[in-house]
Amino acid sequence: MTTTRQNGSLYTNIQNNIATLEFGHPASNSFPSELLTRLTKELNSISKNDLVSVIILKSEGEKAFCAGASFDELVAVSNLEEGKQFFAGFANVINAMRACDKIIIGRIQGKTVGGGVGLAAACDYVLATENAAIKLSEFTIGIGPFVIEPAVRRKIGLAALSELTIDATSWKNAYWAKEKGLYAKVLENIKELDKEVEILVEKLSSYNPQALSEMKKVLWENTNHWDTLLVKRAKISGELVVSESTKKALSKFAKK
Repeated sequence: MTTTRQNGSLYTNIQNNIATLEFGHPASNSFPSELLTRLTKELNSISKNDLVSVIILKSEGEKAFCAGASFDELVAVSNLEEGKQFFAGFANVINAMRACDKIIIGRIQGKTVGGGVGLAAACDYVLATENAAIKLSEFTIGIGPFVIEPAVRRKIGLAALSELTIDATSWKNAYWAKEKGLYAKVLENIKELDKEVEILVEKLSSYNPQALSEMKKVLWENTNHWDTLLVKRAKISGELVVSESTKKALSKFAKK
């Protein structure tokens, strides 16, 4: 079942040391600011929860995993401060995922755009279906993937990031994403995906939680500066979104 709430939904289920975080939004599981804030708070809270040793991050439904930031909110941004705040939403989520004490497993069932690719890249291990194509389309609306870039580049490298960013209108399929290191495994369908996720998290939840937590720190070594870096990047995007060029590009998309 998919949510009809305009501000989206976020549900947490904790069982057998496994926390499942499921987000949803009627517009292809995109993120309005309020939902990004809720996800950040939830990740920070679970990070401190001793009853949890592994997190599954997933979205509602069987279609898109995440369409990135809310287009309606993006269009409504009217000044630099609003723009900075809007893009800081994804910066905060990525930093919460990075700083989270628990291993995060991404369950990607479908297409993923923009900020959604950033979310996938900020997971520690990602399982996806064959339908989980990715695209960074930010250039087409006059901005760029500045906030999520460090997370995406950390996973797939500079060459693949350049390809994804510069060819802003093309989808890259799930096998491309796997080859570049964004996905660990690609499964045929959602049923197979869920089976694989379940097997993996059951194993992880039986391991020493302290070992998992220490390994998480190792995986994210040399990223502490992201607290300031991603805020700077949000400012770049905020400046661009209120520019004349971007406003024109957004109005074309809004009319479609």
